[in-house]
Amino acid sequence: MNQCQAAARLRVVLGHLGQPSAGAGVAYPTSGAVSPNSFHPPQFQYTRDNDVLSLEQRKFYEENGFLVIKNLVSDADIQRFRDQFERICRGEVKPEQMMTMRDVSIAKSEYIPSERMISKIQYFEDDKELFRYCTLPEILKYVECFTGPSIMAMHTMLINKPPDSGKKTSRHPLHQDLHYFPFRPSNKIVCAWTAMEHIDRNNGCLCVLPGTHKGSLKPHDYPNWEGGVNLMFYGIQDYDENSPRVHLVMEKGDTVFFHPLLIHGSGWNKTQGYRKAISCHFASADCHYIDVKGTSQEIAERELVELVHRLYGFPKDTSLKEVSRYRARLVRGRRISL
Repeated sequence: MNQCQAAARLRVVLGHLGQPSAGAGVAYPTSGAVSPNSFHPPQFQYTRDNDVLSLEQRKFYEENGFLVIKNLVSDADIQRFRDQFERICRGEVKPEQMMTMRDVSIAKSEYIPSERMISKIQYFEDDKELFRYCTLPEILKYVECFTGPSIMAMHTMLINKPPDSGKKTSRHPLHQDLHYFPFRPSNKIVCAWTAMEHIDRNNGCLCVLPGTHKGSLKPHDYPNWEGGVNLMFYGIQDYDENSPRVHLVMEKGDTVFFHPLLIHGSGWNKTQGYRKAISCHFASADCHYIDVKGTSQEIAERELVELVHRLYGFPKDTSLKEVSRYRARLVRGRRISL
């Protein structure tokens, strides 16, 4: 897809956004969550009624905001995703509109097409092989427990956390994913994050603060790290540093599902290998878009719009919700609002 085609598609998206829809363009609270002390099972707020999750699993997610399902994605599928990623690194495959990122510690002069140069791929919805992840029946079976039956794939990533250079730039500050998303309600959004190999504290596993999904969206900004910070690696500026933390040690194929308000991050990679994971944020198709201008999310909108303007020729006055709608893909059920 060239820039002219991208512009044409964006005009179609803008046309859709211009049509009246329930709740469109109206700011709503980031979460209808109750305080931790007011949760009484079985009044479930974050999970949907079906026969997939056990009562114990539902209670765990309701209380903690995340749930790990062991050995969910097959070795064969993970190998296919790994092979495709390596083809992309070598320049053999160039999906349109896909965003590749490299660690801030790597100088432009060092660029050689290889795994070393790409620390993250975003927006792989136009790569049929990688996007298979978002349509795997075993993934969607669990996603439906959080979003309901009509499901949109909203944001895709393959993370290739590099061996740290010594500056600790491979770590990701504690943050909430909702900071990046212009759609609500938060309780109908979930991330599926699958380990592509053994992941522990040595190579930078996820660290979560259980129960923080019950709070509100907090202000984010770049942390003041001496070694530098990667683009759009925002961190929460105000959180309780004494909050309990859980480090998620995962095996290949294990998948964690978590709420977009859950505070989480990841440590630096102390090994000589590259730590890989593949993920997608899903939302119910009956979610609605909001305008983030004048909110703490405006910093994310400004940087992302500048990026897609420079890379893909999007208009400079594009909004975060327009970019989001352009990227969204229906993966199950019917498209309603998003």
